[in-house]
Amino acid sequence: MNLEEKLIDILKTNENLMRDLEWVRQLGLPHWCIAAGYVRNFVWDYLHGYTDRTPLNDVDILYFDPTDLREESEKYYDIQLINQYDKYNWSVKNQARMHTKNQDDPFVSVADAMKRWPETVTAVGIRLDDDMNIEVIAPHGLEDLFQLIVRKSPYFKDEAYFNSRVSTKKWLDIWPQLRMA
Repeated sequence: MNLEEKLIDILKTNENLMRDLEWVRQLGLPHWCIAAGYVRNFVWDYLHGYTDRTPLNDVDILYFDPTDLREESEKYYDIQLINQYDKYNWSVKNQARMHTKNQDDPFVSVADAMKRWPETVTAVGIRLDDDMNIEVIAPHGLEDLFQLIVRKSPYFKDEAYFNSRVSTKKWLDIWPQLRMA
């Protein structure tokens, strides 16, 4: 079994996974995925043997639409998801406009945007294809996620921010088997 299959098998133990993916799929967003802590935290909880899920700060929904760069569109999608389920802090972001946050060159896809995130283990997303199969987007691969290694993305420029982020989020306290690269 390769790591992508292993990831999908682990995620399928999340009783809400297909429901959450279907809600996002119904928005009709181009090139979308649920990413970041939704995937990362669940895998880390699973690998640590936790039976209770670590609470999520938010649920990151990414999509790529260079034809509509309005933040209002993202807010509209947030509201649609809140109307489906208000227990999550949904955060829908069009990656076609997010390059301005870190003064990067424009991104060409969701995967291109994700590879520039602070950590390799956060740059993992999942989506449903047209046949309702789970697809994985992982521009840095899945090795760090499964080896419990927190590594700065080679594309992320701000090392101080990366270190502060890991410390502030208390990942090494919550998941003690994690190692810093």
